[in-house]
Formats: sequence, structure tokens, C-alpha cells
Amino acid sequence: MGKSFFSKILEMIQKPKTKHLPPKKQEEEKKPPEQPIHTQPTPPPQDNFKAQRAIEEARAQAREIIIEARDEAFKIKKSGEEEARKFKGELLSLEQKIAQKEENIDRKTGAIEERERQMDESRKLQEAKFAEIENIKKEQIAKLERAAGLTRDEAKKLIMDATQKTLKEDLAKAIKESENEAREEADKKAKEILVDAMRHGATDYVAEYTVSTIKITDEDVKGKIIGKEGRNIRSFEQATGVDVDLDEENVIRLSCFDPVRREIARVSLEQLMKDGRIQPSRIEEVVEHTTKEIEKIMFVEGENLCHAVGVYNMPSDKTALLGRFKYRFSYGQNMIVHTLEETKIGIALARELNADVNIVRLACLLHDVGKVITSEEGTHVDLAVELLKKDNMPQAVIDCVSEHHEDKPFSSIESVIVYIADAISGSRPGARYENIEEYIKRMKDLEDVATTKEGVQKAYAIQAGREIRVVVDPGKLDDAASIMLAKEIKEDIQKKLTYPGQIKVTVIRELRTVDIAK
Repeated sequence: MGKSFFSKILEMIQKPKTKHLPPKKQEEEKKPPEQPIHTQPTPPPQDNFKAQRAIEEARAQAREIIIEARDEAFKIKKSGEEEARKFKGELLSLEQKIAQKEENIDRKTGAIEERERQMDESRKLQEAKFAEIENIKKEQIAKLERAAGLTRDEAKKLIMDATQKTLKEDLAKAIKESENEAREEADKKAKEILVDAMRHGATDYVAEYTVSTIKITDEDVKGKIIGKEGRNIRSFEQATGVDVDLDEENVIRLSCFDPVRREIARVSLEQLMKDGRIQPSRIEEVVEHTTKEIEKIMFVEGENLCHAVGVYNMPSDKTALLGRFKYRFSYGQNMIVHTLEETKIGIALARELNADVNIVRLACLLHDVGKVITSEEGTHVDLAVELLKKDNMPQAVIDCVSEHHEDKPFSSIESVIVYIADAISGSRPGARYENIEEYIKRMKDLEDVATTKEGVQKAYAIQAGREIRVVVDPGKLDDAASIMLAKEIKEDIQKKLTYPGQIKVTVIRELRTVDIAK
């Protein structure tokens, strides 16, 4: 095979070139060359070819880059020229719009100036006409004064005097008639307001006293209630604080001035008779359970009272206090009935008189809440005011409560309404009995004398205040101390209280030891 193209090229590169030199020079050429001190190796032919080829490729890439750069520059230039033409067009359009607006402004300015000129001319014409009319008026008045022989002020005075004289009697008559009519209408309206208020407050009233009765069909039940040597009835009276009367046939009477304790005793006794297990431990268990149930009942009654008068956001502690009204009486009048009655009357009066109905509503509802606060000393008004202040009630409500017995001057129309509503409810026929309140107060004072003594657990006034039973802590007082306690209570009663007849003081000290077999 012949040599390839690349082989021939290599040979041409490697073959030294022949030079035609003079003879002298040829001789010099034949001499061996001097050895250089430092020489670099001659790259092989193949490396020269690769380098040449790389150079060619680099040149080709450089040409391509230059061509691409020229194309990109051309595009950028073209885009810039287009943007410039577009901006120039928009600028020309904006200049045309501005020129048009300036022309419109000039036209409107001219129209406004023309209108102002016309208005000035019109105003001048009107002023001239008014001046002419005023001159004519003065001339006419002068002619009238000359004809009547009076000046203008004198004529005016004569007319006013005549008119006043004519109307004076009519005005006096009309005022008197209006006063009489207003007075009659006011009396009539006041009667209508009171009647309507009392109609709204009308409630079914049931008089309750200090005795609860339980009917029985079998007299043998009384024997179970008494128990062996009377231990059951003593335990029941001690646990409940009521006086049990079994003398009447087929009837058991429970007597106590505290209606809550009396109700607990009634329910407990009915439960014991139904259960049949009547013994001291069972009595205490039933009384404790009944006490909790009565508290729940009173809370529900408080909610019902609030909802009946339109109050739905009363705090739970206030609701519980209002529920105690169910078993509380003031001068023989049931407190829950009185509060409901008074609140309805107060709301009706407030609506008729355009007063603040919500203030009257809350004040009437809470005005007697101090009567069921037994843990603190003071009048029911002061106790109620302190309670409302602690709960941040509105000041207007607090003022109404503090003024509903006229202890302070009335500060608002709402206070007057609460006072009137309370008076209407309490003073109607059959509503109250004064001696009941005095009786309850005497019973409470009698119990307070005993409960202030050290070592006393409970104290109950029974038999209409003729006896007080005091239960002491056997761990604190021994038998001798119990005897001395009875003497001290007797002496305090004689010094502090006023009472008819005599009062028996019974101190009960009972030691119980309990253990549980498992």
C-alpha cells in the first residue's frame, strides 16, 4: 500500500531542507557544531501537529464567537431602536393630549369669566331694584304717618297694647283650663300606672307560718319515730333543729322559726317513714342527704326567679342566695313571692315613666338579698350593698338598693321606683304580719347567744322559743364544762333578751366512737 496522506506530511516535516551555500560556508557547515550549554528538546512532530490543530480549532471557535457577538449586538441595537421609536410615539401622543386639555381649559376659563360678568350685571340690576323698592316703601310709610298723625313706632305700640289686652284674659283662661286638665289627666294617669303595675305584679299568695304538718294514716308510725326510750326523736330533733309534736291524731307537726331547717326536717321525715328504717345513724344520713337536695332545689328556684323577671346572666352565688327566698319570710310574706311581685311592679312603672328598666329590674331583684346573708352582722340593706360592691355591680343599682328604705335621700328616679314598688308589694292587704318578723328575730337572737360560746357545735331554738338545745363538742368540753356552759347561756339570755315566761337551756354532750370492720 502506498503511504497515507498523514505519513507524507510527517516525512515532509522531518526531512531537513537543503540549503545552497558557498564553498566556504559549506566547510563551516561540515564542522561539528559547538555543543550549547543549555538546549531544549525539540518537540516531536506529532505534538506539533496536535498543537497546530488545537490552534486551528481555537481560531474557528473564535470566529464563531465573533459571529455570535455580532448577531447579538445587531439584535440589541434593533431592539433599542424599536423602543426609542415607541417611546417617541408615546411622547408625541402625550404632548397632543396636553395641548388639547390646555385648549379645553382656556375655553372653560373664558366661559366662567363670561358667566361672572353676567352675574355682576344681574346683581347690579337687583340692587338698583331693591333701592327703588325701599324708596317707594319709605314714601308710603311717610304718607300713612301724615294721614294717621302717628309715627311708625307709636302705631306699633298701640297695636301691641291692644293685642296684649285682648289676649291677656284669653291666655289666663287657657292656662287655668290647661292646668286643671293636666292635673286631672295626671291623677288619672297615675292611677292607671299603679293599677297596671299591680296587675302585672299580681301573684298567687299562700300564707306560710312557722309550722309544717305531715299527715299519717297509721299511728304506729309515731312509735317508730319516738324509738326506744325516745332516742330516735331526740336524734331527729338534734340533727334538724326542729321541734317535733306528736300529740295530735294522724298529724305530725314540725315547729321551727327557720323555714329552711323546717323544710329539711319535713322532707327527711317523709323519707324516713317511706323507708321504714328509723334509727339514729339512718336519721343523720337522711338529713345530710336532704340538706344537699334542698340546696339544689333552692338554686333552681333562684334561677326560676331570675328568668321570671328577665335576668339570664346572674352569677351562680347570687342565684343561690336568691333561691333561699323560697323558704324565707319577711313579716309573714314569702320572700320569693314578694321579690317577684315587686320586680314586676317596678318594671311596669319604669316603662311608663321612661326610666332605665334594667337598673330597676336588677335593684328590685336584689334589694332584699341581705336578709339571707347570715354569716355577717349588719342590717339587710348594708349587707346587700356590701355584697353588690364586691361584685362590681353598677353604681345606679347599688344606690337603688341602699335607698329603698329611705335610709338615704333618693338619687334618681329609679331609686324612687324601687321604693314605691317595694311599698306597694309589702303594704297590700294580707301581705305581711308584723309579729312573725319579731318572732323570727327573737329565735335568731336566742340561738346567737349560744353559738358564740366556745365549744358549741350547734344551737336550736325550739318550742316557740321556750327551749334552746345546745350541742357541744365532747372533745373540747367535759361534763363539768357543759354544766357551766348551760349556766353561762342562761345568764346571757337573762341579760340580753326580753321574752315572755321562761326559757329552758339544754346542753347535749354526746361522745361517739366509730370504727369499721373490714
